[in-house]
Amino acid sequence: MSTERVVQGAAELADEIGFEKVTLSAVARRFGVKDPSLYVHVRNLHDLRVRVALLASAELNDRIGAAVAGRAGKDALVAFAGAYREYVLEFPERYAATQIRMDPAEVAGEPALVRSIELTAAILRGYGLAEPEGLDAARLLRSTFHGFATLESAGGFAHSRAPGDSWPHIVDALHQTLSNWPTYSD
Repeated sequence: MSTERVVQGAAELADEIGFEKVTLSAVARRFGVKDPSLYVHVRNLHDLRVRVALLASAELNDRIGAAVAGRAGKDALVAFAGAYREYVLEFPERYAATQIRMDPAEVAGEPALVRSIELTAAILRGYGLAEPEGLDAARLLRSTFHGFATLESAGGFAHSRAPGDSWPHIVDALHQTLSNWPTYSD
């Protein structure tokens, strides 16, 4: 057993039973060990959950990075949005881990979190957006992608029109919004 294997096992367990149900005891049972054996690899349940969140963030960013490579503007936005949505639909519980509150001092400089910021900033540069407009635009993108994908994964769109039919229109509306982003005046 290694720390990486414990975290991977916890992420897989989250996929099976739900992130909120992942406990140190459940992870220990998965590996056929006693709870104290895990303390060699993680400090406590919070530490384990943060590590699962960072793992899921890295996986999500890897998918987004591969999808947007060599693309710019609307093509990059469409690829980014698609990779984000697909990850949430494939791993809704693992993705749920990425939404936990983490102490900024505890995760400062974490590669997965830095890469997330870099990928989003790259998309927004294609629209000519930098601070402070870029931060607002990044919040719009995250809110839209997160909201749509989590609602979809939970079956929240009970309508005859499939969510996948709405998605391209939503991404196109985001493209239009980003292309016409209002600027601040001092």
